[in-house]
Amino acid sequence: MEFKDYYQTLGVEPGAGDAEIKTAYRRLARKYHPDVSKEAGAEEKFKAVNEAYEALRDPQKRAAYDQLRARGYRPGDDIQPPPGGFGGYGGAPGDFDFEEIFAGGGAGGGFSDFFESLFGRQRPGGPGARPQPRGDTRAKLAVPLEAVYEGGSIRIGVNDRTLDIKVPKGIRPGQVIRLGGQGNNGGDLLLEIEYAAHPQFEVDGRNILYSLPVAPWEAALGATVSVPTLGGSVELKIPADSESGRKLRLRGRGLPGGDQIVELEILAPKAHTDAQREAYARMRDAFGDDWRRA
Repeated sequence: MEFKDYYQTLGVEPGAGDAEIKTAYRRLARKYHPDVSKEAGAEEKFKAVNEAYEALRDPQKRAAYDQLRARGYRPGDDIQPPPGGFGGYGGAPGDFDFEEIFAGGGAGGGFSDFFESLFGRQRPGGPGARPQPRGDTRAKLAVPLEAVYEGGSIRIGVNDRTLDIKVPKGIRPGQVIRLGGQGNNGGDLLLEIEYAAHPQFEVDGRNILYSLPVAPWEAALGATVSVPTLGGSVELKIPADSESGRKLRLRGRGLPGGDQIVELEILAPKAHTDAQREAYARMRDAFGDDWRRA
């Protein structure tokens, strides 16, 4: 099993703050998203970016990972987990570590063996393992936003078992799903809901937030563009003379009871041809040096 440098995957330094890590994640997730990127290997890179962000966005996971990384491991180094895992989350030998469960392995698909070993959900037993008392087992279930939006069934893996979980439409963070007899030693498994990180969207209450890249001419002249939502792409009209940071509302396109808020982000496309560079030169001549004060 190979060690993974999650900081390197996101292109940030180990001392990066939460905001910098989130920005790097969103930029790379957008770049390699399978629905957008035609680059070879984009899907695998997308999965790697999601895995790295899932490890670094949570303070406890990040601390456990940093502790392992401080031992001097580098990308590609062969690493073997000790009996019972790396100890990222505590638990007696033979326990199930239900600290956090990801439906389908998170937004990017299944996570690597390295991730599962570091933040594993099962700790193998062995000679002398202590029997655990029967009782409710509590866990967090990271649910994809699409499942929250639509409702339905999601599949999770627990201790080499596959469970299909019915997720009510519009379920909120902190609500609990009880699975009878699926916890430790015949007890119940209580799944506390949290929303899994999404490569395109953020959540604000019942609203979905989305940052839309807009070309300068689209912002200046107005345009109609396709915008992703949890329910599929829709057409959005961008008014003329829009500025970066302007927010447009797609009513009813958020989580049940909410809207999708689209924030415009004006970006200048890279000039790849002489004709494109000449177009920028004409813009420069047309607007002059005083455009910032306009």
